[in-house]
Amino acid sequence: MRDRPNIVLINCDDLGYGDLGCYGSTVHDTPALDRMASEGMRMTDFYMASPVCSPSRGAMLTGCYPARIGFDDFDGIHVLFPGMGVGLNPSEMTIARLLQESGYATSMVGKWHCGDQPDFLPTRHGFDHWLGIPYSNDMGIQATEREMTAEDRAELEEKLGIKLPTPYRVPLPLLLDDVIIEAQPDQATLTSRYLQESVRFMRENRDRPFFLYFAHMYVHLPIYVQERFAAASRNGPYGAAVACIDWAADVLLHELQALGLDEDTIMIFTSDNGALARPGEGSNGPLRANKGTTWEGGQRVPCIVRGPGLIPAGVESSILTTAMDLYPTIAAWCGVDLPTDRVIDGRDIGEVLQGRATASPHDAFYYYSGSNLEAVRAGNWKLHVYKTRSHRGEQGPTEELYDLTADIGETSNVVADHPDVVARLHGLLDQARQDLGDAVEGVEGHRRRPVGRVANPVPLAEFDPAHPYYMAEYDLTDRG
Repeated sequence: MRDRPNIVLINCDDLGYGDLGCYGSTVHDTPALDRMASEGMRMTDFYMASPVCSPSRGAMLTGCYPARIGFDDFDGIHVLFPGMGVGLNPSEMTIARLLQESGYATSMVGKWHCGDQPDFLPTRHGFDHWLGIPYSNDMGIQATEREMTAEDRAELEEKLGIKLPTPYRVPLPLLLDDVIIEAQPDQATLTSRYLQESVRFMRENRDRPFFLYFAHMYVHLPIYVQERFAAASRNGPYGAAVACIDWAADVLLHELQALGLDEDTIMIFTSDNGALARPGEGSNGPLRANKGTTWEGGQRVPCIVRGPGLIPAGVESSILTTAMDLYPTIAAWCGVDLPTDRVIDGRDIGEVLQGRATASPHDAFYYYSGSNLEAVRAGNWKLHVYKTRSHRGEQGPTEELYDLTADIGETSNVVADHPDVVARLHGLLDQARQDLGDAVEGVEGHRRRPVGRVANPVPLAEFDPAHPYYMAEYDLTDRG
């Protein structure tokens, strides 16, 4: 491994903890990712900083809790929608910008979802180039939605539990750098197009260190996938999308080998939050609940790290780590100093990934739903104190303690048996409230940075009935 390794970061959309063969799936075949795990480290206790996409992505890119960077609430909405005037503040120092300023070639392909106004796009946050979509693939125009009535809108808002911006649906734009090159594209072809751009980027920069961020649209709904994957799937379109994710990893690994860069590249694979876990589709394995909740199924996700000569092969780690930790860890691998003018919540987990650490660098990990502080984990203990949304629909204060080592599925509340643990965890929650805030308790937090804002925002694209779209309306109505 050379002094300044290449970094390939693969981030899936809504892929669950139990969706890969190496994490126990019996309905998905993932030979490339299983091989990647056998050649690197498989993390069992790796967390995203949010159970939904925009906050988790902003957190991973900045190494900070969403509340730290104003990404916990978007004017009353938990994720960003087209045409909103908020996004990742241009003053934030993403890992891409950190590497770009130190001489790395940087590129992103896929879903951004950190703001669609010009000031917020990837090329303003450290990426030399970008080919992708600015938000989720269900935010294009889907069947029956272009003429949504006020009643339909109210019903959808109640179902989603959020207030929707106006306009809610616009044509899904595919951008190259800052320019729309297609609207309402064939989603089944996007992964192949992303791979072509990735291979071009790696070949063009084979003689200098590079950072590639590959952000899949899969397995977010609606799922459009190539027929060759659909025909072989044992789990419908969802299984086909997982197979496409695995194929994409295989292509990237093969290209690194062909370029002679395999020994000089660290590849990281993860997901932005848990699966929706609808029957017969995604799976969070033994974890409780799903995307959008602060139960383990919402935020504990698969993570595989492969780096020949640096990361030991075939190793499993149950040490608590987070996606925020990738920021300082990548910086350390690449010989780049961290910013000293701001708080970074992530910790360098290089020792963990090399198998030399025996404990987490985190005293605690905090689970937020939007601006609501709902739970904390310290060691093997997890205390829930509030629920905003859940698969059972409960909402409001609670007090539930789980031993995640003995009870990964959060099935046995032992709060009455460990008052000392409960008291200690409440103390940690109080510290987080003062630092990051908590809307439940009405605490603002004193070390927060502002979200980015622009005046007079407009959507990137508008529907034109005379335009020759590939699909004027996507025919699937599934939403993620």
